[in-house]
Amino acid sequence: MWFWIALFIALGVITLYYSRHQPFPEISGRFAAVLIIIGIVLWISTTAPRPTTESVPAIVAAFIGGVAVVIGVIHMAVLRDDVVVAPFGGILLCMGAISLMGDMWADMGQTEQIGSFTVASILVLLEIYLAFRGLVVGVQAISWSKSGLRQVRRGLIHGPNGAISHFERSWDMENPWINAMSHAALALIHRHAGNQEEEREHILELEKAGGWESVDEAWIGAMEKALSQTKPTSLRDD
Repeated sequence: MWFWIALFIALGVITLYYSRHQPFPEISGRFAAVLIIIGIVLWISTTAPRPTTESVPAIVAAFIGGVAVVIGVIHMAVLRDDVVVAPFGGILLCMGAISLMGDMWADMGQTEQIGSFTVASILVLLEIYLAFRGLVVGVQAISWSKSGLRQVRRGLIHGPNGAISHFERSWDMENPWINAMSHAALALIHRHAGNQEEEREHILELEKAGGWESVDEAWIGAMEKALSQTKPTSLRDD
């Protein structure tokens, strides 16, 4: 039981740490909270008069991990706003499923053992892929652009979590159109703030990427609308 308590709490703390470096930290932050709460509940269960069945933590881990993998893959591959939930959910799924199969191993026939080994191998390979895709490749540039626009709408411009910081991380050498979007956004922010020197720098870089014509008009319109709701004084880095 203590192994599972430590696993849930440790994964929760690590996920919470990684969430601080994500463009949309609330997604992995909620997952971290769920893990820590489950760990605390399991901890409390050790003081109950009736001992908890040994398979319960493994079942919970497999279920929570499976749900987290499905949701995490959607956020990673479709919505492109989080890369943390899927790999850490995969760890829980692997640990829970393999533990359950290990408990039943002695009662399995040869065919069932081969099937269980195959499933365990697939889960491990899946986790390796999720870890590489999420923690090694990391956040895609488009995610930082999306979060940058959200920060402008919130009026958060400067600082480590401000719009400028997010746009400055949204560079992609394989997709130069994302770079054009970022330079256009930064030029509009500095123009609205009256920072002419910074505006010229980003316009120059934007011209190298094809100019304003290379940027979707919907993106420019969304940025201008968001900036129109923000006071120019709040855009200045004092």
